[in-house]
Amino acid sequence: METQRPLRLPNSLFVGLVLVFFSGIGLCIHSSAVSSEVGSCDPNYDDSDSKISAFCSFKKYIMQSYYEKYENLLDSDFQDFIGQELPFGMCEVLPHDLSLVVKLSILHRNLIGHGSHRHLTSSIRVNIKPESISELPTHHCEVIIIERLPSGVFADPFELQHLLQRGVYSNIAVFGDTNLESPSFLSNRSAVEVHMDIGRNLFLRHAEEFNINVEIPLHARYPPLDENGYSEVKFGVPDLFMRCSVEGKSHDESCLYKVSEITGSKLTYGTVVWKIPSGMKVHAGIVSIFTFVAALFSAILIAATSIFYSDINSSKHLKES
Repeated sequence: METQRPLRLPNSLFVGLVLVFFSGIGLCIHSSAVSSEVGSCDPNYDDSDSKISAFCSFKKYIMQSYYEKYENLLDSDFQDFIGQELPFGMCEVLPHDLSLVVKLSILHRNLIGHGSHRHLTSSIRVNIKPESISELPTHHCEVIIIERLPSGVFADPFELQHLLQRGVYSNIAVFGDTNLESPSFLSNRSAVEVHMDIGRNLFLRHAEEFNINVEIPLHARYPPLDENGYSEVKFGVPDLFMRCSVEGKSHDESCLYKVSEITGSKLTYGTVVWKIPSGMKVHAGIVSIFTFVAALFSAILIAATSIFYSDINSSKHLKES
């Protein structure tokens, strides 16, 4: 009898399997490190402290915490979440009242571009006016802008990820219904959260004023039928927050502030409206008839062509035989 030789893997295949194995281990370690980094706190601190517990449960993204509690984005639920769940006014080492030091105001908002792909732009003015504040610890601040989008538009998460990789924003993500193919009448609302770095030691600076510009790429969903041939999508005022992290502390302390109202004497922008072309109800019957006739004619043409060429092939075989 012929003895079977033991199965031996080629060296290149063996090395490839080893690399895949160790890459998987590294990916798992990295994922666990990233997941533990968000909302992490020092284990030496007592979790029974309400302030420390609030900081521990706070995620990197505000909307991430929202969608852990709510399934869909509703304005009433979001306002309840802002008022009851977020840890405002719990900062021990930085000013409690943001309005005494920093003013945030929206200068203008606009939609740029044409067709079904636009960019929503916002210009936000940051006005710093410190008042007798000294001996504050080193801190780092960022402005957080949340755009609660209507159901008629969406943001592509892959496009936002590309902006993040290019360093346009310190952090940006979309939450909610991210199905890119759903029409507006079958989709839920989504929200884009943008983080923009405004530097270190904000509360220790001299009085200054500067603007930050936010530009979010958006895409229109297929709208429902409308009598006017257009579907209007209106954008509300974005929600503005500021978060400052304190450096050199024995635990990760983060101070969150909410801009409760749009400051400034005048609003220099109106309601942003996007008119998206849609089908008209009066044309629905005609379009349905022509679509059915075109589909039926195409099916008959394909069947007739198939029968014609099958007859030609059959006659060729009979002649050859």
